[in-house]
Amino acid sequence: MMDIRKLTKEETPPWELLLLADPSRAVVEEYLKSGNVYVGEKSGKAIGVYVLKETKKVVVEIMNVAVHEDFQGKGYGKQLIAHAINEASKRGYAQVEIGTGNSSIHQLKLYQQCGFRMTGIDFDYFTRNYDEPIVENGLLCRDMIRLCYTFED
Repeated sequence: MMDIRKLTKEETPPWELLLLADPSRAVVEEYLKSGNVYVGEKSGKAIGVYVLKETKKVVVEIMNVAVHEDFQGKGYGKQLIAHAINEASKRGYAQVEIGTGNSSIHQLKLYQQCGFRMTGIDFDYFTRNYDEPIVENGLLCRDMIRLCYTFED
């Protein structure tokens, strides 16, 4: 179990973790301007992070979610996603969206296990928006898979 808290605007975001999920510091800096950063800590050390950003009046998006490599595969990612869903629910949002690369096999599995459903594909998103090719799990990351969690009425 880890403690999850909202980072204050005065605190420095955990860049090492944020860049695990998104290799472009410029892209991350852009969504940090209007997003809220939540840090998962264990014994006072940041081991996980996610960013929640309102995209529409009733929709919030998880822009970044990452767990330190030493702690992956132990349920911390699932705990971060559950926390994000709970935060969105408390704030009255109708949906939580998330996007990930076509090559992000483990993340696609995790998000679906957490109740997200695939809603679309943004073809060539990563080749359009990132200067360097991203290769993950032996696959070129080209397309963004969009998923959505909808709260039941």
